[in-house]
Formats: sequence, C-alpha cells, structure tokens
Amino acid sequence: MDDVSSALGGLFASAFISATLAPGGSEAVLAYLATQAAYSDTLLLGVATTGNTLGAVTTWLMGYAAALGWLRRHAPPKQATLARMERYGTPLLLLSWLPVVGDGFCLAAGWARLPFLPCLAAMAAGKAARYAAVLWLID
Repeated sequence: MDDVSSALGGLFASAFISATLAPGGSEAVLAYLATQAAYSDTLLLGVATTGNTLGAVTTWLMGYAAALGWLRRHAPPKQATLARMERYGTPLLLLSWLPVVGDGFCLAAGWARLPFLPCLAAMAAGKAARYAAVLWLID
C-alpha cells in the first residue's frame, strides 16, 4: 500500500471511529493532511465526510436494532436526547457532528426509527459542513 492510500485510509478510519460511540480526533488528522501538498481539499473532505457519515450510520443502526429488540443487552438513550429527537426529528441530525451529544442523536434517531434516507442526508450534510469549516480555517 502506498503512502497516499495509507494516509487516506487512516483519515477514513479516524473519521469512522470518531462518529461511533468511541472517542476520536479526525479533525486533527484532516488538518494535518490538509497541510501536506499531496492532497486536494476536495478529496480530503470527501474521505472524511464518507468515513464520519458511515460511522454515524453504524450508530443509527445500533439504535434501530436495539429498538427492535435485536440486541440482548441494551440501554435506551437518555430520555432528554430521545425527547429532543422526537420533538425536532431528522433536522436535529444536522448537529450529529457535535462531540458526545451528536452520537446520542444518531443513536436516538435509530431508536425512534426515523426514516433512514432523510437521516443519512442530514448526518452527511452536518458532517460535511464541519469538515469544510476545518479546511477553511487552516487554509
């Protein structure tokens, strides 16, 4: 595997992990790679957004599976998060990029069984905007 593939694979993995319930720092990886002359901002934005969105989809699926009873051991999302999701719905997922609470929003959206495609669109839009802001700030 060449250096470009390794770097982009690392960004994808960091972004994916950062969007699940595990902590991560994909913004730092993105910022570092953006300072290297080898990568276009468009490519980096696409890789980071795709990885982060797929991580959020994983969290959404965990909530959905738990709501259907597919997981033997699960705890419902915090009542406040679930109440917000039920009140504001899919548009709340535009904030899925926020640390800690964003993961909860994705889990609660799956738990509430909100429609997948609108959830996917909102998660991707919010995450792309966040990464675009990081790229804009370092340029």
